[in-house]
Amino acid sequence: MIASAAPTATDRRAALKARHRSAILEAARQLVEERDGPGFSVDELAERADVARRTVFNHFASIDEVLLTLCANALEVIIDDFVDAVAAAPVGDGSRSSMFDEIAQSLRSADLPGAIEMVGKILGKPDDPDDPRGRALSDEAFARAAERLVTEVGHRNPNSDPLEIGFLVGSLMNGVIVIAKHWILCTGVRLDETGRADWQELLTRLIDSVRAGYAPAT
Repeated sequence: MIASAAPTATDRRAALKARHRSAILEAARQLVEERDGPGFSVDELAERADVARRTVFNHFASIDEVLLTLCANALEVIIDDFVDAVAAAPVGDGSRSSMFDEIAQSLRSADLPGAIEMVGKILGKPDDPDDPRGRALSDEAFARAAERLVTEVGHRNPNSDPLEIGFLVGSLMNGVIVIAKHWILCTGVRLDETGRADWQELLTRLIDSVRAGYAPAT
């Protein structure tokens, strides 16, 4: 029986980097939980992760990038469900109308209220006028989700115009950001039956508005 080769120096460095990255993200998650938001410094993060300050910057360009990565990880299951809803639906004829229906259905079936609550806790509430950083990061988090959706819709409709797919996804996802802010202001992020019903009403208005467009009726 041939013995397994010993880990190389490259393997050990890669494993160490992975451990450091994981420790930094776990430390950030703990600090967000303890402080009910993203109010911590790089020095505090490094101390909690038991790494040097420079090690944080070896893995992430800024605290904002740490938070966005943490948010992406926290949303992974929700985003996967979101993309799976599109993948599980019957493939349409590739028309603009068909693609719109696919995306709209995925929005209806995804737990976007739960995602909004997570984003708000990790990055800051997008409706807070005193926190433009939180608003910008929240928008970026949903923009990254939109990129995944564009890719999935493109895979399902390989003969469709990529720009058209981008228009459709962008219109709806940008609208999601708008109604998310309105929903937070109106409900205070309530995930009970009433809060979710309010969300679905806003989402239906968004889908109907984007579907109809804003041209005057003829």
